[in-house]
Amino acid sequence: MAYYTRVLSKQEEFPPLEELAQFIAAEHPDYDLTIEDGTEDEWESLLLAGKDGVEVAVVERNPVFDGSLGQDQIADFIEDLQDCKPESGVAWLLKYLDEVRTIYAFQHLQGSETEDGSNALHGLRSVLWERGDAIMQADGEGFTNEEGYHIVWQFSDAISGPWNMGVYKDDLWHHFKMDLGDPDHREAFLNGEVPDDLSVIKSSNPKD
Repeated sequence: MAYYTRVLSKQEEFPPLEELAQFIAAEHPDYDLTIEDGTEDEWESLLLAGKDGVEVAVVERNPVFDGSLGQDQIADFIEDLQDCKPESGVAWLLKYLDEVRTIYAFQHLQGSETEDGSNALHGLRSVLWERGDAIMQADGEGFTNEEGYHIVWQFSDAISGPWNMGVYKDDLWHHFKMDLGDPDHREAFLNGEVPDDLSVIKSSNPKD
């Protein structure tokens, strides 16, 4: 099954191919970004590939409007969140999804499994995310807030390792790093709490 990560933006405006291609050329010169569908100014999908021809990712731009594929994706996300926790993170996310206007969907291909290919993909995704008013989503993991901290649990029960997390409590985001495999850490997060043995990295107001 294809694996996707996504940037979900509140902005309808999107960068032209030239801007994104210049970033790849400057920061990842062994890779090229070319049009798959659309035009340079109205691109619908792009191909990120190595100069050796190994494909890294296809990037699809899906506007969100009535009857669109983007709207269908938002509906699927909302359905998948019905039984997710923590409840405070889900509530914030549902409100946010209602304002998303563009989805950038990255289908990870063979070249993304190399270190350089992965760096190029992550760099391109970060350019789109860092334009602002955007969160990220990854299949089998879940969603971040606008600061890049993970806010809902959609992981496999077998997951482990350190991860940057955020819980929404008292109208603030509380960010921390937890061990996904630690049962006490996991229970606290699912209940919308910072684990007792961890320190908050920072607290912040949600962005408007």
